[in-house]
Amino acid sequence: MILTLTINSDGSVRSARATSGQEPFASAAQQAASGFRFEPALRDGRPVAATIRFEVAFRTPEPQAPPASAESNPAAAPGAAPVPAAPLAVLVRGQLLAPAVSSFSRAEVRQLPGAFGDPFRAIEALPGVTPIASGLPFFYVRGAPPGNVGYFLDGVRVPYLYHVGLGPSIVHPGLVERVDLYPGGYPARFGRFAGGIVAGETTAPETELHGEANLRLFDAGLLAETGFAAGKGSLLLGGRYSYTAAIVSLLAPDTDLAYRDYQLRLSYALSPNDRITAFGFGSYDLVAQTQNDIYTVVFGSEFYRLDLRYDHTFGADGHLRSAVTLGFDQTRIGDQRNAQGRMLALRTELEQRLHPRLTLRAGADFTLDAFRADSRTYADPEDPDTVEFNNLFPPRTDLALGGWADVVWKPTPQLEVTPGVRLDLFASGGTTALGIDPRIAARYEISKALRIVHAYGLAHQPPSFIVPIPGLTPGKLQGGLQTSLQTSAGVELDLFEATTASATLFHNAFFHMNDALGIPDGTTTGDALNQRSLGSAEGFELFVRRRLTQRIGGYLSYTLSRSSRELGGYSFPSAFDRTHVGSTALAYDLGRAWRAGMRFVFYTGIPKTTPSRGLITPPPSEHPARDPSFYRLDVRLEKRWRLGERAWISFVFEVLNSTLQKETFGDNQVGPVTIPSIGLEAGF
Repeated sequence: MILTLTINSDGSVRSARATSGQEPFASAAQQAASGFRFEPALRDGRPVAATIRFEVAFRTPEPQAPPASAESNPAAAPGAAPVPAAPLAVLVRGQLLAPAVSSFSRAEVRQLPGAFGDPFRAIEALPGVTPIASGLPFFYVRGAPPGNVGYFLDGVRVPYLYHVGLGPSIVHPGLVERVDLYPGGYPARFGRFAGGIVAGETTAPETELHGEANLRLFDAGLLAETGFAAGKGSLLLGGRYSYTAAIVSLLAPDTDLAYRDYQLRLSYALSPNDRITAFGFGSYDLVAQTQNDIYTVVFGSEFYRLDLRYDHTFGADGHLRSAVTLGFDQTRIGDQRNAQGRMLALRTELEQRLHPRLTLRAGADFTLDAFRADSRTYADPEDPDTVEFNNLFPPRTDLALGGWADVVWKPTPQLEVTPGVRLDLFASGGTTALGIDPRIAARYEISKALRIVHAYGLAHQPPSFIVPIPGLTPGKLQGGLQTSLQTSAGVELDLFEATTASATLFHNAFFHMNDALGIPDGTTTGDALNQRSLGSAEGFELFVRRRLTQRIGGYLSYTLSRSSRELGGYSFPSAFDRTHVGSTALAYDLGRAWRAGMRFVFYTGIPKTTPSRGLITPPPSEHPARDPSFYRLDVRLEKRWRLGERAWISFVFEVLNSTLQKETFGDNQVGPVTIPSIGLEAGF
């Protein structure tokens, strides 16, 4: 059940709203919560009203049979006052977060200039994340290439997070509760990726009617959710549709650009502790051109997921989820061929508190991926390009079977240790491989304001493509698994006025890595996508943050790093090694429901490169010349109007790269990549 409390500035409860499949429980929770008292929320040191939202479970006392005789039970005597019923215990269940994780909530991301309200777009603002180019949704995370970064939504693997053409994320932002970035040493729950993990968590089902809508220059979106069956069930519908094709046709009549997505969630509470959910979502992207009356798809991609899950709670002490996921991926590639992937995945996850200081987390998952690609039309089967493609992406069925466990142990109130291990068995093309990934993380509280954080882990991954593309996964397990050793150590500090800071040193080592962007000219022969290299990344990260939802909020994010590769006797910087990457943002409440913000992004240039087989590759030098640095300024302005107690409407003006800066790659200038947005947003 979800309990939402509105707290007055003196800490008293103004209102309580509960969502439950059992109305007596909801009424009891609301009545009990109305008597709570809280420490007031503070804004600039002054108490203010606030809203809190959390999940609760119920535990009713075991009934006790009263004695049969009135002598031993005076309450049973005629006319005696009834014995008061034992009180209902309301138990709050929170979520254990890993020591080395950075998170953005959707409410905070709405105020981040240049993110367009999309939580996933806030990832580039976090330390350790190095962009390939301004605005593009592909990143290096602590030296790991984009193909080695895993994306998950509610535990469901997805190929990418953003639409084509610098578009928004592939799910409506109103569905996303928060986004977590695990740059390394992540919990044992996540695996099969040798880089970082980006995990999005959706909002909990709600039975009270609510919704959001937005209308912008390039797309429109809608999300609505309501309850049924006396509050036992909930139905959510959402999606977005772009009309960029009409706009692009005015600027480039021969180009077609479009994207759309949908989300559907049906949830039903079988009991206060049992819930079944069907969650379906999908995404479609298209870029096409018409030349000489011939319509050609330059890039076409789509994927769909259906996640059927069962959740059971053990009071406030545990939670079990079992799920079945069906998936379909498809991408239109060269010569108008389709590459397809079909997925069947099973997973179960358990979190159980064994002791007030010890929590067990464990699970298992199984994934079956079937890949197929069309043959080249009118192509010679012995053509080198055809042979090369077929060898890299052969029709096949890949299997991955894994199990994992970790424990969150607090031997003392100041120390939290999370040791864990993950085992994965991979099978593809008659070849098998085993990955054993031990992990450990720790947080030590020196004082209430100062903590030390460490994270170490080993991660394995099958061969990967340059960037994640639906249906395109190399089938070269014969070359072995990619491996990364991830280590980090840092401190967290609570500063003044709800401001926090963290400083982290990290070092990652990579073995048998697929990173075609890092293959230097003349150092090797054969297909660059098949090459394996050694690599390392080390650096320093700084993150100072005051939540953007505060009256004055902002952050400072900075990464100093060096990412290198070793292959064919050469040692050289990675193709997208950027020594300095930084950004800072400021959001301010102007009063009268006006809010303004701006973000400044800066990063140094990558090593100068030369083209090789259409891929960007660095020269075989340890100290190559570099492209010029790049910076951009994003701005945001919002005016909100309240329409009654719950409804609101906002006017939003937002621009990514308002200064029209161009980015340099070698001898070419790109851009300016500038995205303006003027629109209306509304909700209730």
